[in-house]
Amino acid sequence: MAEFRFKALQKVIERHPVPVKRDHNLISDFYGINVFDRPKMKKYLSKEAYKAVCDAVDLGRAVDRKMADQVAQGMKAWATENGATHYTHWFHPLTDGTAEKHDAFIVHGEENGVVEAFSGKLLAQQEPDASSFPSGGIRQTFEARGYTAWDASSPAFIVDGTLCIPTVFISYTGEALDYKTPLLKSIQAVDKAATAVCLYFDKNVTKVTANLGWEQEYFLIDEALFSARPDLVLTGRTLMGHASSKDQQLDDHYFSSIPTRVYRYMEDLENEAYKLGIPLKTRHNEVAPNQFEAAPIFEEANLANDHNQLLMDIMKKVARRHYFRVLFHEKPFAGINGSGKHNNWSLSTDTGVNLYSPGKNPKSNLQFLTFVVNAMKAVYDNQDLMRASIISDSNSHRLGANEAPPSILSVFLGTEVSKMLDLMEEAVVDRKMTPDEKTALKLNIGRIPEIILDNTDRNRTSPFAFTGNRFEFRAAGSSANCASSLIALNTAVAAQLDQFKIDVDKLIESGVKKDEAIFQILKKLIINTKPIRFDGDGYSNDWVVEAQKRGLSNINSVPEALERYLTEPVKKLFASQQVLTETELEGRTEVEFEKFTMKVQIEARVLGDLAINHIVPTAVQYQTTLLTNVRNLKEVFSEEEFEELAHARKELIREIGGHISAIKAKVREMIEARKVANVIEDSIEKAKVYDRTVRPYLNDIRYHIDKLELIVDNELWPLPKYRELLFVR
Repeated sequence: MAEFRFKALQKVIERHPVPVKRDHNLISDFYGINVFDRPKMKKYLSKEAYKAVCDAVDLGRAVDRKMADQVAQGMKAWATENGATHYTHWFHPLTDGTAEKHDAFIVHGEENGVVEAFSGKLLAQQEPDASSFPSGGIRQTFEARGYTAWDASSPAFIVDGTLCIPTVFISYTGEALDYKTPLLKSIQAVDKAATAVCLYFDKNVTKVTANLGWEQEYFLIDEALFSARPDLVLTGRTLMGHASSKDQQLDDHYFSSIPTRVYRYMEDLENEAYKLGIPLKTRHNEVAPNQFEAAPIFEEANLANDHNQLLMDIMKKVARRHYFRVLFHEKPFAGINGSGKHNNWSLSTDTGVNLYSPGKNPKSNLQFLTFVVNAMKAVYDNQDLMRASIISDSNSHRLGANEAPPSILSVFLGTEVSKMLDLMEEAVVDRKMTPDEKTALKLNIGRIPEIILDNTDRNRTSPFAFTGNRFEFRAAGSSANCASSLIALNTAVAAQLDQFKIDVDKLIESGVKKDEAIFQILKKLIINTKPIRFDGDGYSNDWVVEAQKRGLSNINSVPEALERYLTEPVKKLFASQQVLTETELEGRTEVEFEKFTMKVQIEARVLGDLAINHIVPTAVQYQTTLLTNVRNLKEVFSEEEFEELAHARKELIREIGGHISAIKAKVREMIEARKVANVIEDSIEKAKVYDRTVRPYLNDIRYHIDKLELIVDNELWPLPKYRELLFVR
């Protein structure tokens, strides 16, 4: 066995569960202790400052500089009392993760000493160096200035002695360079549009909140084995590796008892999360070996997204304490389930109503159907945008496999809701309804709570599924920032609700009664969106054929999917809702093309290095051993006996030689393909060429390496195998 692999396996055998210290018996005793939440603000702020922050959160009002100074003083007092020595503006740049620059609270005091100080100016705005963050051409490298600005709607928190202040990140010229800025704008857009529609049903509604409940899937790999796999270290996934004889075939890992080492990790992770106010609710084993999931209680979408990004960072830190590494790549292992981040999305009013929960009477259920149908229409009209919002190099390996939705966008509503929409479609609502027709339709609508009770089964193959009181956007990847898909969804739904209100108001102005006007427009939308409604098996080949007949798009190429961001309808959509300008949209799309190209480029380099410097020499070494054995046989046995004994060995030697030759040839071809692609200046064309001419070599080379893994002596193989990586010890 290769020495490095042997040592890695020895370290795994020596691992023991790390005990987790619990300072409290009840979660409620320490939940949110590291968050500057409302109870703490009430304690540390003046009444005026407290009200200013609450108004900023609840009503979207700005906090003026005078109040910001008071907030800064109270925030600093709380933070320093709890051990913080530094502060940072914490933001979400267009990279994979979050960013922070730490500054000490200290300033020069009397007699060359220092004192702790923090002002409203420092709280409200900072100027980090923006030159090395991706901007898609919005800012040049020599133009370093960018600004972070305080997001008062997301509370500050303390991590490792640093006060973290959630912020937006914008350029000197005002364009968004992050995920949070357009997310907040999309939340405002859907609030405005949904509130206007809610007034048809309840005049007391003044605000609609977008809610998110994410489900974070991930893999845990022992740190020693992780370090022995350069492909995992550098790309987040295994670029080679033959399937283990046993992996997930028996589904025996799914929901089974959690391994002790993993349980200790989860316990530690949850303690850290609860201190930061992240409301983790669920933990369990997922389908694939070493795959797990964490999921929280629903929260307001912006805060939920901040919590998800924060949790991903905490997961990495806590994993190191338990000698694990976390894998967020959507498909780290070939042949078994990958990981997603299902975004459960809903809208709720300030009157306490979930707009995607059936009500108790026909009026509230008509409101429920209105928002269900409009969401479906938004997805139908913007299916290419929705796909672009979740596509990436890593997620493309997962989509369409037997654990993730396909690249065809469809909407699952469930049998009972679909029946109700069919009933509305059949109803005669394009003329003045008779009292009997009105009564019959309203009576059926009023039965919604009864008919969907315990009928909220989900369809795992649907990218966008209604699951009883929310929509689940299942196609999002585990490594993604939730904001990417939420920006698209919120904006599309806002625009559709705006159009719905325009259409209904026109009918009302023409003399049609309000309920009849709503029925008429809903019927048209139900008929129009029929092609995207699908309750069947989205994995089947029959669905691919059927979807094409229905006119649904099916784009498997990452660059081609991303290119749909740049269509005129998408530009118009974002501009109309004031979420992204054309410049901002083009800039962030450029970033996505560049990320795709660079990730494929890195994988190609890593695989080429491992193939030539690790696998080929190992295969040659084993081949040499076989050749020596053949020569020795010839010296001992007669010609006839030798031919009989050596035949199988000769075939094995030829087979190894064939794979070695193929690997070397394909690595050379891949390098030449990269050289051709690298001189292309246009980022879109470059990404497409990488997709067409470089990316296929990753699978071609892997095929021959995986064949060699089955042939070469196990004692010689240099890298930990799937059977060693996938089962916690």
